[in-house]
Amino acid sequence: MVKPIENLAKRKLTGGRTKPMRSRRAYEKDGYAAEPLQGPTQTYKRRVRGGAVKTSLKSAEFANILDHSSGKTQRAKITRVLRNPANRDYERRGVITKGALIDTELGNARVTSRPSQDGVVNAILVAQ
Repeated sequence: MVKPIENLAKRKLTGGRTKPMRSRRAYEKDGYAAEPLQGPTQTYKRRVRGGAVKTSLKSAEFANILDHSSGKTQRAKITRVLRNPANRDYERRGVITKGALIDTELGNARVTSRPSQDGVVNAILVAQ
């Protein structure tokens, strides 16, 4: 569903419609939300404003986990999504977003990257 960000056809004080002075611009379009799930890693690329390319995750199997106590980063398999404070529905469906608490082989970790924007899952190990 592509919809404009800006409301071009506003209403008058009397309640009547005004005609838009211009049409919608390409950068005002909105796309579908990228909602990465736990599963075999799949990515896709999309063009953004300025001609740049963003890599988005469809699903992620592994996460880069930082352990503050040792100062080392390890790659660990994601088991499941425990909590997602961004959205209760995301929590139910297992969508990985920034701030989500994931269960990994190394333990529980909080996601610090934006998987739908960065194309990778980075997380910090949480003390249990």
